Amino acid sequence: MANIEGYGMRIISEDQRPPSLPWGRSTIMRLLVLMRPFWRGMILAIVLGALTILSSIGLMATSAWLISKSALRPSVADLGVSVVLVRFLGISRGVFRYLERLVAHDTTFRILARLRVIFYSALEPLAPARLSEHHSGDLLAGVIADVDTLQDVYLRVIAPPAAALVVGWITVILYAAFDPFLGLIVLSGLILIGVGLPLITYSMGLRPGKARIEVRAQLQATLVDGIQGMAESLLYGFTHLQDQKLDTYSQSLARSERAMGRIDGLQSALTVLIVNGTALAVLAAAINRVEGITLAALTLACTAAFEAVTPLGAAAAHLGGALDAARHLFTTVEAAPAVIESSTPVPLPQDHSVRFERVTFAYRPTEAPVLKRFNLDVPAGDKVAILGQSGAGKSTLTHLLARFWEVTEGQISLGGIDIRALGLTDLRQQIGVMSQQAHLFNTSLYENIRIGLEGAADDQVSQAADQAGLHDLIRHLPEGGDTLVGERGARLSGGERQRVALARVLLKNAPIWVLDEPTAHLDAQTERSLFETILQKLSGRTLILLTHRRIMLDRMDRVYWLQEGQLQAFEG
Repeated sequence: MANIEGYGMRIISEDQRPPSLPWGRSTIMRLLVLMRPFWRGMILAIVLGALTILSSIGLMATSAWLISKSALRPSVADLGVSVVLVRFLGISRGVFRYLERLVAHDTTFRILARLRVIFYSALEPLAPARLSEHHSGDLLAGVIADVDTLQDVYLRVIAPPAAALVVGWITVILYAAFDPFLGLIVLSGLILIGVGLPLITYSMGLRPGKARIEVRAQLQATLVDGIQGMAESLLYGFTHLQDQKLDTYSQSLARSERAMGRIDGLQSALTVLIVNGTALAVLAAAINRVEGITLAALTLACTAAFEAVTPLGAAAAHLGGALDAARHLFTTVEAAPAVIESSTPVPLPQDHSVRFERVTFAYRPTEAPVLKRFNLDVPAGDKVAILGQSGAGKSTLTHLLARFWEVTEGQISLGGIDIRALGLTDLRQQIGVMSQQAHLFNTSLYENIRIGLEGAADDQVSQAADQAGLHDLIRHLPEGGDTLVGERGARLSGGERQRVALARVLLKNAPIWVLDEPTAHLDAQTERSLFETILQKLSGRTLILLTHRRIMLDRMDRVYWLQEGQLQAFEG
């Protein structure tokens, strides 16, 4: 491989990772670091949760005292304070609960929004080389479903234990103030539900939680495949096979959900048993230790105190699944990028010549090279056509020039400078690519063209559309250029999609054009018209035309034939 240290290339190890994610920590610590910007909302939700439970405890204790005191037929004045306190605690409990849910869910959704952006940003350096190793449905499950699962980490795993810790200690201290033995009983019950039961449910929920994450990803991938290929399924009559796969995965998902449901049911039953058992133990122990009126208050307050630790069992059961979802995400984005950008990129050259020098490339180490000691020299302003059959490696030249993949051996230079020494953004701004499979987003036609130049004015977009021959199409669309083109441009024909791709290149106005099968899906007349448009707009730009069709070759400066990974002189 060419030596590029002189260009300031940063040499890194394969396991170096993008700086946007907290690498080298446990999964839960990574998530906590990502949640750090929202710590104020998290703490406020925990405080409000603790106040809610304390209000509930106070309400139960005061109500029990009031009822017991009323049985002794005191004067109304003696009950005035307790009546007001019951009203206050009843209202405050509802208010605190509302505020706690409001703050907790607002914070959680903000966290999830941040996580989606972070994980998507971490995926960008991996595209397209590393992402081609993953199923699109699996990636969809990761960025959407797995991130949604992470709400359990905060709503069930972080906030409830923190609130339980605060409320639990306050409760134990208050009971111990009446009698240390009562404090010990309450502490034992809280530990059983808050620590013992979660450990049991966590261990029981590991396997079904992991299975649920895996099966859900498989189900989502199958659904994406089925929807994208539905036309072919109907045409060739194999929809029943897709239905069988969906049924199999759905049943597997249902089994894991039922397993989690059984764990939740067991946790609920054991919680009720421990709560009532602890309350009876407090009642039995307090009979000879406190007076009758206080006895009722202590017993009922005990049952309310367990509201703090009751959610912990369910939280532990779902913790395994949430952490598996997080690991699935981290595993995806932890892949080392196939292309590493220089830490000290050099300025762009003024010369727009392109040169491939002894380039060898294979998409995978185990595969045969697509290019073998490939050489190509394109001076600035030249028009070069490279012909070859499908699969010969023409599109690979585009991938390597844009640095979507790295060459296995050799060097590609722009204006005499190794492209690995240039910033990726700078390099790609110099290249306008028109692909035979240009992706159209499900937005307006004009917005699809605007992708060619961020921030382009409306008149620039309209002009590029006219130059690409889209004016007739726009005139007949229901909303003109603002008409939605559908997913992947479903509302447009193949030729119209090609013209949108050309409009992007025209709008970008890059000094180097790489046209990969630009006239695919076009009839002969439209093909020639499109080529004439391209040649008129070249105006001294460097052109690399990749095609298998022998048209307009007389307008090229040089024509080559690509075969078995090497260029040959074209005789035609």
